[in-house]
Amino acid sequence: MTASEEKYTRQTLLEVQPLTSSLFTLRTTRDAGFRFRAGQFARLGVTKADGSTVWRAYSMVSSPFDEFLEFFSIVVPGGEFTSELSRLEVGDSLLVDRQAFGYLTLDRFVDGRDLWLLSTGTGIAPFLSILQDFEVWEKFERIILVYSVREAKELAYQRLLAELSQREYLAEFAHKLQFISTVTREQHPGSLNGRITQLIENGELERAAGVELSPEHSRVMLCGNPQMIDDTRALLKQRGMSLSLTRRPGQVAVENYW
Repeated sequence: MTASEEKYTRQTLLEVQPLTSSLFTLRTTRDAGFRFRAGQFARLGVTKADGSTVWRAYSMVSSPFDEFLEFFSIVVPGGEFTSELSRLEVGDSLLVDRQAFGYLTLDRFVDGRDLWLLSTGTGIAPFLSILQDFEVWEKFERIILVYSVREAKELAYQRLLAELSQREYLAEFAHKLQFISTVTREQHPGSLNGRITQLIENGELERAAGVELSPEHSRVMLCGNPQMIDDTRALLKQRGMSLSLTRRPGQVAVENYW
């Protein structure tokens, strides 16, 4: 085994599911030694026709206890990585770094009553992993998952979210979860209309959730568009909510790997 091979494993693609022309989910085998905390990401590698390898970071959608790994991807037009990734078929190989990364995990917070999971696009991925891990259901009284997309057809993983309450280990906790979707470019029944930042500023998000975003009770995780993360952090800072660091626990945790 070469030094480079020691850093990653070669996994097999088990399933590829297109959602729209630019969104798809993929599932691979999982190396028995690969460990991660819900909310973390892995570096994935694809080998190009010229033999070179391109790497990108992807959050796990799957739970730490699944025997497979699942990821949620967007096809970036002309993108060096996603154009290669989107061409892969069942049975093809995908490289997975042996180590998981990231700090968008529940241990960022030492306390809190309400957990807000604010996501745009494929940024919902780590939150789906967190929701499939029992720890979050014990730790918080309320869990508010907010999912912002441009068009309603991009609302992914609706079946998974609906099925969470059917899982035996979550039966008595399922009432804690509130799912709020918002669509920015069209009106969609059952969804809010507008960007997450707009909905925070005008109070509509808190009205829909029936709970206030406050430093005392709220803990907020952000994942998605970098502009959304920056703008939302600024809004939360105005409310006295700061980034949670190891040396200084706070109310906000983010994932930035764009």
